[in-house]
Amino acid sequence: MLAATIAAAAAFLGAHYGAPVMLFALLLGMAFNFLHADGPCRDGIDFAAKFILRLGVGLLGIRIVLADLAQIGWSGAALLTGLIALTIATGFVAAPLFGRQWRFALLTGGAVAICGASAALAIAAVIPPNEKSERNTLFTVMAVTALSTIAMVAYPLLFQLLGFTELQKGFLIGATIHDVAQVVGAGFSVSEAAGEIATLTKLYRVAMLPLVLIAIVLVLRATGHGAQGSKIPLVPWFMMLFLALVALGSAVELPQALVAQLDLFSRGCLITAIAALGVKTSLKALTAVGGGHLAIVVVETLALLGLAVAALVWLDLL
Repeated sequence: MLAATIAAAAAFLGAHYGAPVMLFALLLGMAFNFLHADGPCRDGIDFAAKFILRLGVGLLGIRIVLADLAQIGWSGAALLTGLIALTIATGFVAAPLFGRQWRFALLTGGAVAICGASAALAIAAVIPPNEKSERNTLFTVMAVTALSTIAMVAYPLLFQLLGFTELQKGFLIGATIHDVAQVVGAGFSVSEAAGEIATLTKLYRVAMLPLVLIAIVLVLRATGHGAQGSKIPLVPWFMMLFLALVALGSAVELPQALVAQLDLFSRGCLITAIAALGVKTSLKALTAVGGGHLAIVVVETLALLGLAVAALVWLDLL
């Protein structure tokens, strides 16, 4: 009830002030950290941060229809897949330079490469936890949300200066901005056509989430990283839910009202989970992460932007 109340307050503030709801949920949640440290809310907050989080990620599959993704084409799909792989690899290169471990590299690289806060939460759910896991997850959500908001304003202007066409702008917006909401906002600020291709491109990145998670689990099981490495299921239940919803939506035409309601419920679950993670994290612990954390996320973001622009110019797509 505490996490859901904070989520509702964050949604209200986000709707009325035009700021990212995830960021509001995170900051408001941190203000109630004392209720998790000492109080009757601990079990409920832990439930929201784990089960509700996984449920929200699983329900993201309702957004994906394979027929829509086919419009990307083989060349576009190959380009986006390559960008995801290279962005995650950038995290593993940057992390040691700033004294950070592989968990943080994987968490931030996946968040930047795929779908921002949602990907961060999903990846955090399959990585064997340590004492810094929740703090790092919360920081990643905060960083990618803030950078997405900046990118929503800056990227359309940058792509205009670089002389890209409307369709190219839409593709780049969908390929480089972290969170879905900011992709939609930036894309449709350019034009209707740019907004549609930006959304489609972004949905392809979201659709890659279960494949990336399965790859992570396979590597963790093979290398035995972490105490729980051998116990991680190959396909967690929430990813099975994700894939089942993709298959259902692709096989039959679901009522748009149902899709919209499930999508809204999924978003509500994720906001509630973010609020719970905020409650579990103290401001003191978050401020102790150091500048290296932010530097890694910024490096990954700039790498994704640079690689996408260079690839589009070199391949002359769209």
